[in-house]
Amino acid sequence: MNLEKKILKHLILDEEYTRKVLPFIKNEYFSDSSEKLLFDQVSSYVMKYNSMPTKEALVIEVDKKINLTDEQHKKTLELINEVTEVNDIADSKWLVDATEGFCQEKAIYNGIMQSIQILDNKNGKQTLDKGAIPAILSDALAVSFDHHIGHDFIDDAESRFDFYHKVEKRIPFDLDYLNRITKNGLPPKSLNIVLAGTGVGKSLFMCHCAAANLSIGKNVLYITLEMAEERIAERIDANLMNVEVDRLVGIPKDTYMTKVDRIREKTSGRLIIKEYPTASANVQHFKHLLNDLKLKRQFMPDIIYVDYLNICASARMKMGNSVNSYTYIKSIAEELRGLAVEFNLPIVSATQTTRGGYQNTDVELTDTSESFGLPATADLMFALISTEELEDLNQIMVKQLKNRYNDPTTNKRFVIGVDRAKMRLYDVEQSAQGDISDSGQDDEPMFDKSDFGRREKQRNFEGFKI
Repeated sequence: MNLEKKILKHLILDEEYTRKVLPFIKNEYFSDSSEKLLFDQVSSYVMKYNSMPTKEALVIEVDKKINLTDEQHKKTLELINEVTEVNDIADSKWLVDATEGFCQEKAIYNGIMQSIQILDNKNGKQTLDKGAIPAILSDALAVSFDHHIGHDFIDDAESRFDFYHKVEKRIPFDLDYLNRITKNGLPPKSLNIVLAGTGVGKSLFMCHCAAANLSIGKNVLYITLEMAEERIAERIDANLMNVEVDRLVGIPKDTYMTKVDRIREKTSGRLIIKEYPTASANVQHFKHLLNDLKLKRQFMPDIIYVDYLNICASARMKMGNSVNSYTYIKSIAEELRGLAVEFNLPIVSATQTTRGGYQNTDVELTDTSESFGLPATADLMFALISTEELEDLNQIMVKQLKNRYNDPTTNKRFVIGVDRAKMRLYDVEQSAQGDISDSGQDDEPMFDKSDFGRREKQRNFEGFKI
């Protein structure tokens, strides 16, 4: 008896085996039409009645099929008789492993054949283009049996204890207070959002962090839908070369290439910048990009920056009469977070404040533009706040708005230094944090130009001092 028939036999006779493997087996894995038909009958019976089918039930279901030829009907009944014999029951654990291998081989074979058809496409009827081939093969190679069906609170206590003491792989910042609030960096499978008004420094922040990640040997993918690839690279050049942006154009080529070589010598990481037209790209485009980078450049990022979320497109819906901005932006956020989970890495993006939030120097979650569904989806969200006082001191205030990694009331507000000419951020002296109340118990705005925050006069704020 071949493996296909043995699988069908145990799907009928071995309930424990069936519960483990049935969710992972597909009709297309069987090459014989009678085997496909019998699998469909077994699968539909189990799904409908939540019990194992009997031989008699299968025969009756096959008899009901009016579109079968006499030969197909006869062959299927013979197959039922053969596989329902009780003898020759295989070891369940071995058969589960053998079935997993069978599914993997068939998935790869089917993926290759589908790819060949796409490439051949002589009649022009193929609906998929060549760009779909990497995703098809990637899905085929990813086929595996996942037997985990939940965490048992009592029985899995030991593994839970080990998890508590496991050092999680994180992407660290080069800024002390950001590491404090995130417990030493961004974990994988997370969506992290920077909230700021126009011109405050969203792109500057992400460019600085991308440069810092590259400096410690991380692979970085920077997706921009706002500025050109070259403009993003220009900012990162200024950051890494410690040169003012305006002076880059005046550097001789030999000097410039020497600086690039020094950067190359200091890092084992790579930085890829990819530009998409505004509002034209969604996570499906990003997935194709990741597959292309893996195949063509052997590049897999450790972290992704998306500049910025509100000008991405949604893969699931289009803006229209039935879709409002709340639903649309929330959909984009959920898709980006799903991408982070699928590729096991952190994603950093940004969003704008509302018009009222732009003038407010004590920004809240409610100042998020377009959709409050975005902060509901994000794992970490913090605001960048700038005022005339802070600009005079070359500082930006960071305020935690949501934090799934740590207590957001600890270090709720702090300041970091900014060198806009060189597109760099830096830690300020501890004394600069002295006037900031970070206990989380004082909700009074520190300084606020909005109508809501007139109480700042009572605090006699004099600015932050380095």
